[in-house]
Amino acid sequence: MHKNSSTYVNPETSAEKTVFPVLFALSFSHLMNDTLQSLIPSIYPLVKESFKLSFAQIGLITLTFQLTASLLQPLVGLYTDKYPKPYSLAIGMGFSLTGLVVLSMAPNFATVLVAVGLIGMGSSVFHPEASRIAHMASGGRHGMAQSLFQVGGNAGSSLGPLLAAMIIVPFGQFSVIWFSLAAMLAIIVLSRVGRWYSNNLHRLPARKKKKNDHALGHRLSKRQVTWSVVVLLFLIFSKYIYMTSLTNYYTFYLIDKFDVSVQASQVYLFVFLFAIAAGTFFGGPLGDRFGRKYVIWFSILGIAPFTLLLPYVNLFWTGVLTVLIGLILSSAFSAILVYAQELIPGKVGMVSGLFFGFAFGIAGIGSAVLGDVADATSIRYVFKMCSFLPLLGLLTVFLPSEKQKV
Repeated sequence: MHKNSSTYVNPETSAEKTVFPVLFALSFSHLMNDTLQSLIPSIYPLVKESFKLSFAQIGLITLTFQLTASLLQPLVGLYTDKYPKPYSLAIGMGFSLTGLVVLSMAPNFATVLVAVGLIGMGSSVFHPEASRIAHMASGGRHGMAQSLFQVGGNAGSSLGPLLAAMIIVPFGQFSVIWFSLAAMLAIIVLSRVGRWYSNNLHRLPARKKKKNDHALGHRLSKRQVTWSVVVLLFLIFSKYIYMTSLTNYYTFYLIDKFDVSVQASQVYLFVFLFAIAAGTFFGGPLGDRFGRKYVIWFSILGIAPFTLLLPYVNLFWTGVLTVLIGLILSSAFSAILVYAQELIPGKVGMVSGLFFGFAFGIAGIGSAVLGDVADATSIRYVFKMCSFLPLLGLLTVFLPSEKQKV
């Protein structure tokens, strides 16, 4: 490697090789997990009509899911940092399986809330633990590992609306139960990952500072670390509130503004989410190579011109702009998460749980608020209002330089 390369290799993990079979298994399981999660917003038009729901009630469904998925995540991560539980991933997927079965047979709005709460509990276990195992299996290539893990989830999120359009919309609510087969498959895969985890606990990162430790958090004061974490959370706020406006209300926006069919709107949502999946992988490796701060700058602030134009263009350009937004914005989370893990070394589970949990929570609250705003004004007004959120990417200027070394 050229001596002027900016690639950073963690000395604590570089002796270990990257375990790609585990990373691919995690990515596949993430695909299964997030396919199941994405069914929730994908069937909103169906349940809205079936149970005569308002936009505020649609937002409450998302809030219930996101809060159960978010509030427990930092606690799960903090606990398993101290007491590793190799088979917790398979158990968590069991909650999601139960939630799917309940959702398929839900007779009313209250039961729908119970079902999505169970699916959220499964996610609260899956994300921090799977992120920790990706860190363990990375061989020091943390950005690449997190991106590979994330791309599975985003691919799953893009498949949900397409599968909903093909299966759930034409065949009804009970057809959700067929997706329990995906949960069962994921449980089998995650059981095997748990076996690898239990045999490789020596790969867990050390918590204490070591001599010549180059971890970012060990070169900063506590005040700098705290301020950097706050800035990263503001960036997560910007990314996920805007993402929520598209993920949960894009179909309604297209139906309202362009009078497309429900199935056509699901296809547009699939294209947007597929663009997110396609762009996800690049954030981590580019962050490993050039520095995560630069990736964060580009991925959040870089979409501002497109989001500001979106509310004023026709259907064709709406599709084009949302693809560009998805491709660019999707690189942010892996870079932010690994940057945060380097700020607080040795607490991968807690950091992962905090950031996944905050992302889910803020998305849930945002969905409920945006639903209320849509009821009070219009869905078009929501998209105009949210178009300014990426300008918060300017806060990246306050993040300290990584000063990466070989």
